[in-house]
Amino acid sequence: MDTSTNRKTPDKTTAAIAYLTVIGLIVAIVLNANKRDDFVSFHIRQSVGILFFSIVIMFLTAIPFLGVLIYIFGGLFLLVLWIAGLINALGGKKQPVPVLGDKFEEWLKDINL
Repeated sequence: MDTSTNRKTPDKTTAAIAYLTVIGLIVAIVLNANKRDDFVSFHIRQSVGILFFSIVIMFLTAIPFLGVLIYIFGGLFLLVLWIAGLINALGGKKQPVPVLGDKFEEWLKDINL
């Protein structure tokens, strides 16, 4: 039995759900609506950032010739971001995804999820 009352364990499950499709992101937002867990909110913001970045990549793929390269390398980059975010959430780490994670936090800081 855990006797420590000051230490709160992160809700890894809800944080990980945020990375599992758009429906998972919506479920995580709903589950976090009442308790406002800072750890879960962090991972929701990271997941929203990845989602927005994927939409940008999708539009950039319409560029003739260059779009194919953007599709390939952008898709691989998105995969790396997604895996890193999911691993961090499951590991209980509040660590931003590589390269863009800090920007996601900066851009989405005013969104209270």
